[in-house]
Amino acid sequence: MQLRARLLVEGFIAGLHKSPYHGFSVEFSQHRQYIPGDPLKNIDWRVYGRTDKFFVKQFEEETNLKAYILLDCSASMGYSSGKNITKLEYSSYLTAALTYLLLSQRDAVGLITFDQSIRSYLPPRSIQGYMSRIMSELTDIQPGGKTGIGETLHLIAERIKRRGLVIVISDLFDEENSILMGLKHFRHYHHEVLVFHILDPIEKSFALQGNLRLKDLETNDRLPVLPEHVRIDYQREFKKYLNIIENGCVNHKIDYSFFDTSKSFDTALFRYINKRKRMR
Repeated sequence: MQLRARLLVEGFIAGLHKSPYHGFSVEFSQHRQYIPGDPLKNIDWRVYGRTDKFFVKQFEEETNLKAYILLDCSASMGYSSGKNITKLEYSSYLTAALTYLLLSQRDAVGLITFDQSIRSYLPPRSIQGYMSRIMSELTDIQPGGKTGIGETLHLIAERIKRRGLVIVISDLFDEENSILMGLKHFRHYHHEVLVFHILDPIEKSFALQGNLRLKDLETNDRLPVLPEHVRIDYQREFKKYLNIIENGCVNHKIDYSFFDTSKSFDTALFRYINKRKRMR
């Protein structure tokens, strides 16, 4: 997982350096005293030679940002169609890449996994050694449990009142107003909020064929359906659902991005970078 995250981020950064985009690099600003856990590569050995004390180079991006990644692990996140990976796998890889990027920028990152309740909570840390702890958690995640996004977001918001960046990664399969009220709770505590809405391409297009029996992954209920007969109505309702979510986020000054699991991770990482720069 950590290797995959590094390759995703390094490929993304290489792409940025070849593009007109500027201002991403982390530049040296000043020194500060060494703290146990700081990467040894940041020690300024010339300063040590003069003072006999350990100092590390402090960078302009080192601003004590606390980022909380909220990862939906409910059973519906286990869905995939065709050759696509599951929504949870896609979201885990995105979480790993964001973690790698945050720690590389010397920000603190924590991970909260949830379904209808909080599954696990790893508080934000900024030391590089914390990466393996988060990657281990991501490697072991399995989809399961019913969705309870709105109520769970309220619980998490009450737990992390100190202002920071909240990144929600979910298929958002819940009642729209409940989701928006949960997201608004974070804004009440002055958090910056970034939502990555992850779905499988089929869930958007409903491009299914034949006489099917669809299974709800969270309740095991089954529904016979002829996709050709309901596709137009499905797409209309899906568009209405997306509009409610997106407009609600805009109204509450929440950054919202929709992705399907066939898309590159670069766009999501770029959205994070833009959000991070606006917070400086």
